Amino acid sequence: MRDPEHGSAGLAPPPEPHETGAVDRPSAHAPAQPIVSVADVTKYFGPLRVLDSINLNVVSGQRIVIIGPSGSGKSTLLRCINGLERVTSGRVIVDGMVVGDRKTPMARVRSEAGMVFQQFNLFPHKTVLDNITLGPIRVRRMHRADARRQAMELLERVGLPEKANEYPGRLSGGQQQRVAIARALAMRPKVMLFDEPTSALDPELIGEVLEVMRELAHEGMTMLVVTHEMAFAEDVADVVLVMDEGQIVEGGPPGKIFKNPETPRARTFLARLFDRSRHHEQPAR
Repeated sequence: MRDPEHGSAGLAPPPEPHETGAVDRPSAHAPAQPIVSVADVTKYFGPLRVLDSINLNVVSGQRIVIIGPSGSGKSTLLRCINGLERVTSGRVIVDGMVVGDRKTPMARVRSEAGMVFQQFNLFPHKTVLDNITLGPIRVRRMHRADARRQAMELLERVGLPEKANEYPGRLSGGQQQRVAIARALAMRPKVMLFDEPTSALDPELIGEVLEVMRELAHEGMTMLVVTHEMAFAEDVADVVLVMDEGQIVEGGPPGKIFKNPETPRARTFLARLFDRSRHHEQPAR
């Protein structure tokens, strides 16, 4: 799975796109297309190379956790998949749509690749219910009554039905993040992207968000998760990818990556991570 020389997860690049911004649908006898394909993606911010020839395919139902030191390109990779950042070179395809192609509707890309951010990004002047129904009504053209019914079902799912008419400012950070997850799910995405969704939360609120994410994973949601929550990664991930300096330096099942990483860069990062975890777990004196 490893190809540190080229920042690759060792997966073949996707097929060539049509001019319409879409790729061929598989025949009845061909393997299904990945939900997400990242092919030789490089991203610069000015002179700084943030992503370096990344290759990655994500198939339906797969749960991938991405870890790595700060500044390794993890969040930028998710933002390129969602179309919030344009790649400098290479190609990203989401559900057959070439991200960034002028003929690809970006609203449709983002409806298929739902994203949950570090900060909750809820509209402060709208109620919880309005935050969740806005996208389905405007983008999916869902009838308002149907959108409200779906929103209440999702609030039940994340444990917050009683907060439907509250404003975000009256909710805790953990509650706001659960609402943000419900908002992303309301678009009925084919893949969920989580960009360190617990990093802005107080420690006592992290568990409630991770529990919602665990439920989604166990229900079969396709997920790409950037996180430092190792217990969560061990519990739900099919594959853990280690990123450093804009490359995927190693990838594999969580048991192998955490217990027996092969590359020096992965070993160094994981040693620091586990040392920090042990330090935080020591009782105060």
